[in-house]
Amino acid sequence: MATGIKDKVAIIGMGCTEFGEHWDKSPEDLMATAFEEALADAGIARDQIGAAWMGNALDDINVGNSALPLAHALRLKTIPVSRVENMCATGTEALRAATYAVAAGAVDIAVAVGVEKLKDTGYGGLPLRTKGLANDLWLPYGSAPGTFAQLAGAYAAKHGVEAGDLKRAMAHVSWKSHQNGAENAKAHLRKAVDIETILKAPMIADPLGLFDCCGVSDGAACVIVTTPDIAKGLGIANPVTVKAIQVCASHGWEMGYGEWDGASVRNTQVASQRAYAEAGIAPGDLSLTEVHDCFSVTELVTMEDLGLSAEGRAIFDVLDGRYDRGGALPCQTDGGLKCFGHPVGASGLRMAYEVYAQLLGRAGSRQLAKVDFGLTHNLGGQPANSVAAVSILGRLN
Repeated sequence: MATGIKDKVAIIGMGCTEFGEHWDKSPEDLMATAFEEALADAGIARDQIGAAWMGNALDDINVGNSALPLAHALRLKTIPVSRVENMCATGTEALRAATYAVAAGAVDIAVAVGVEKLKDTGYGGLPLRTKGLANDLWLPYGSAPGTFAQLAGAYAAKHGVEAGDLKRAMAHVSWKSHQNGAENAKAHLRKAVDIETILKAPMIADPLGLFDCCGVSDGAACVIVTTPDIAKGLGIANPVTVKAIQVCASHGWEMGYGEWDGASVRNTQVASQRAYAEAGIAPGDLSLTEVHDCFSVTELVTMEDLGLSAEGRAIFDVLDGRYDRGGALPCQTDGGLKCFGHPVGASGLRMAYEVYAQLLGRAGSRQLAKVDFGLTHNLGGQPANSVAAVSILGRLN
């Protein structure tokens, strides 16, 4: 019977670029920047790395279909390199691959890098659609905002939520992220925005206004993992460890059988339940979360899917400040996708970067007083046809 990966893998180094419009930088430039920070953090030599994974979802224009750009950019000599892609869960997928390699004993030290120059990939920074089943299911309402607006409508209908109450809760989600992002030097959008400005912003896809949508950015993030014993040998007495990584993919029942009410994401529910079990903790044990806030309503619904708010109660928890930085369970202490944007291959590792920093007390003005466990969540695709990835990080002792 599988025992999971709890405490079998330690994180010894992480790096993250500034996220933004990097017209003057290549994906290789961004990967190298994130990697050099992680390498210095880990305090190891480049030739100690045994394998590497590159997460890149949409940027075939710039990096092609293999991981060779990773080997070139990081100057990794004759080691195995692989490219992984799993929609918006791509960064976490790269972390999972590196973590599993170390946990299996295949290599002593592995690296995962997530990168995307989304501004270069097509009109408005979004990939052009092509015909095919996956794309048709991915955006059934024509656009990402249109698709997630359906989630908002279904949630409100199921729980009898008034339109004004939902708008105020979504506005609070965005307000909170902007408050945090304003204090993060690596965020793309670093300006606090007041609630009234958010509520009065132009409509994108009813009920989602401009400030309910995350931005389009370029960026990269990197992680270096090894065993706890090796980490201790490097002088890290109490390393950050991976407590759980779970990925759950849709198999089409939401679209095919009419059983789905459109008001939640079943994959997130299942992935989080498995992650809590693997980590040996309950939702209430978490100290912070970094979740997939591609749209404000996505974060709101995810709070229920992760078991952090009771069904139908997330809007009240949000408005009560439960998920503010000073609340009971802070969410998006770094500003989230809302302020970083969503360079798809990098987002999952960017989330882990913030949890890692919080666990080590390195988050500066955003630092929380007590951090035991942090959770990251990605939703790849859209609610009716998705890949949900949940990871939990903590300390060894």
